[in-house]
Amino acid sequence: MKTENPNIAYDEQSKITRAIIRAATLMLEFGAESRLVEQTAQRMGTALGVRSVEISLIPSAIVLTTLTSNQSVTTTRRAHHKPINMSIVYDVQKICIDLEKNPYSVETVIQQLKDIQPNYYNRWLIVLMVGLACASFAYLRGADWVAFGITLLASSVGMFIRQELAKRQFILIITFGITAFFVTLIASLSYINNISATPNIALSSSVLLLVPGFPFVNSFLDAMKGYLSMGWGRWMQASLLTLATSMGIIFAMSILNIKGW
Repeated sequence: MKTENPNIAYDEQSKITRAIIRAATLMLEFGAESRLVEQTAQRMGTALGVRSVEISLIPSAIVLTTLTSNQSVTTTRRAHHKPINMSIVYDVQKICIDLEKNPYSVETVIQQLKDIQPNYYNRWLIVLMVGLACASFAYLRGADWVAFGITLLASSVGMFIRQELAKRQFILIITFGITAFFVTLIASLSYINNISATPNIALSSSVLLLVPGFPFVNSFLDAMKGYLSMGWGRWMQASLLTLATSMGIIFAMSILNIKGW
């Protein structure tokens, strides 16, 4: 690990600041909790030779300052909402750990951050596994095999719709609302001619793919660790997604004249 370099040039410190905030922005955008973002930024700063790193987080931006004995550099970056991807969070942390063990130049760190690519799973595997997960939950709740199959179909199609809307860059709230609507329509097949004895379980289990669990968990973790603005922002986002999902379900049930689950 490097110690502070009191004679660090302003240009060099500016590069270090840009590298650190790039790492912090990647972690924030892809779902890391706030405490982890702050700790990683401070560790990278120490490893790169600055005395300390001060960071301020809000849901849509990061303000970061690096300090040495005789100067400071401050910069701001906007954080855009992106799908949760822990592989990117892992890659940034790995760069930080490697930097602490074997210090190298800030240019190398910047290049490594540029080289980070999301590790996406095969989309059809995701569709199948999400469908199976929702159907398995329905089975555990006592659904019969017809309801199991309809839940599998509805949630798999729902995941496909969600992927297509995300590919076309629809706003996330609209994506959740539309997906919930079509998932409810498909799940309502279990009511036709009483083919299933447990249609209500199929209906409720099919929309589980839209539960915003990660934002809710992160919001509570942030709030409990003192990052109240981040916790509030993430809780509000998760609540809006839940509201959009509920609106989609209610709209579909109103069209089908289904009363409750």
